[in-house]
Amino acid sequence: MDRKARIREYKETPRPMGVFRVRNTATGRSFIGSSNDLPAMLNRQRFQLEMGGHPVPALQRDWNELGAQSFEFETLDTLEPPDEPGADVSEELATLEQMWLQSISAAGGSVYNAEAKRGT
Repeated sequence: MDRKARIREYKETPRPMGVFRVRNTATGRSFIGSSNDLPAMLNRQRFQLEMGGHPVPALQRDWNELGAQSFEFETLDTLEPPDEPGADVSEELATLEQMWLQSISAAGGSVYNAEAKRGT
C-alpha cells in the first residue's frame, strides 16, 4: 500500500467516540466527559493537566498536589459510528455522558463535574 493510500485510509477511518473518565486513584473522584474523538480528548485532558491549565480547578489542584501517578485515563463507553457521514452525534454523546454521571453518583462516587459547571 502506498503512502497516499495509507493516509486516505486513516482519514476515512472513523475515530472512536464515547465517554471518558479521568479518575483520581487516591480519592476515587472522577471527571467524566464525552467526545467524538476519544483518543484525542484523552490526550488533551492529560496535556492540560501537565501544563497546569485544566478548566476544572479542583481537578487541576489535585493533579498538582498528588501527581500524575495518582490518575487514570480511561474510556467508559463508546458509540457506534453513524451510517451517514458527517452526522451530528452530540445529543447521543451528551445523553451517554449524563447516564454515566448518574450511574457513578448513584453508586456513591464523587465527581469533579459539579465544580466544572460552577467554575470553582
